[in-house]
Amino acid sequence: MGKTSKDKRDIYYRLAKEEGWRARSAFKLIHIDQVFHILDGVTRVVDLCAAPGSWSQVLSKKLYEGSSSPDDVKIVAVDLQAMAPLPGVKQLQGDITKISTAREIIDYFDNAKAQLVICDGAPDVTGLHDIDEYIQSQLLLAALSITTHVLELGGTFVAKIFRGKDTTLLYSQLKIFFRKVSITKPASSRNSSIEAFVVCQNYHPPDGYVPQMINPLADVKVIVGETESPVNKQIIPFVVCGDLRGYDSDMSYSLASDPSKVYEFKEVVQSPISPAYKEILDKTKSISLKHQGIVVDANVVPHDDLK
Repeated sequence: MGKTSKDKRDIYYRLAKEEGWRARSAFKLIHIDQVFHILDGVTRVVDLCAAPGSWSQVLSKKLYEGSSSPDDVKIVAVDLQAMAPLPGVKQLQGDITKISTAREIIDYFDNAKAQLVICDGAPDVTGLHDIDEYIQSQLLLAALSITTHVLELGGTFVAKIFRGKDTTLLYSQLKIFFRKVSITKPASSRNSSIEAFVVCQNYHPPDGYVPQMINPLADVKVIVGETESPVNKQIIPFVVCGDLRGYDSDMSYSLASDPSKVYEFKEVVQSPISPAYKEILDKTKSISLKHQGIVVDANVVPHDDLK
C-alpha cells in the first residue's frame, strides 16, 4: 500500500525508475535537448551542482552512445556532495565559487575549455517565492562566474532559474555574455513549480572582459538601478518543451503504463549516500518507538498489542 501510494507521485517519477534514471530531473535535460539540440557535436561538458547525478547520467548515455569517437568525450560532474560513480564521468568534489575548481576542470580537459556547461542546482526551497528566487539567483551567479572561466567561445550554458518579477533583468544580464538567451520550461517540470531553465547559446563576453570568480555569499552586493537601455526591455522568448500530446507532470496516471503487463514496483536507481535528513528521521523514529513503550537500545520485545 505504502509503496503503491508513493509511486503515484507523478508519471516522470515512475518513468525515471522504470528507465533506470537516478531522478525524474533527467527528463528535463532530455526535453531541453530535444528542442535546443545542446548535445549535438559536444565532447567536453561540465555538470555543476551535479548530485545525485541524473543530468550526468543523461550526458554519459547520450554522448558516449551517440559519439563516433567516444574516446574524445570528457564529462566533469562538480558538487560539494559525494555521489555514486557513473561510467565515463569524472567526479570533482569541490566548490563552484573557487578558482581552484575551475583550474581542475580545465586541467582535466588538457587545457581546453568546455563546449557546454549545465547546472540543475537549487537551494532547499522555503515556499516564500521572493526568498527562493533571490537565493536561486545567487546560485545562478556563482554558476555563471565559473562558466566564464571554463566555457569556450561559442559555447552553451544551461541553468535552472526561478521565474519572478526580476526575470527580465536576469535575461538582459545574460545577454551581455551570450548572443542568444531563451527561457524554457520542459514538459517534465511541474506546472505548479516556478522553476524554468535559461538556455544561453553562443558565448561571447564583451571585448576586454576578464572572468572573475564571484562568491555571492561573501561579496558586497551592488544595487542595480533603473536604466533606459533597450537591452533591459527586450521581450523574453519563452519556449515550452513538449506539447499536449505528452504526459502532464501534474496529472496522476494508472500505475500500469502498459495494460498488457502487471505493474511491478521498482526501487529508486540510486538512493542518497548521506542525506541531510537521515539524522532527524532516525531521531523521530527513536522518539516514536519510545512513546510506544519500545526501548530501542535494550532490544525489548514489543508488547502484544504492538505486534
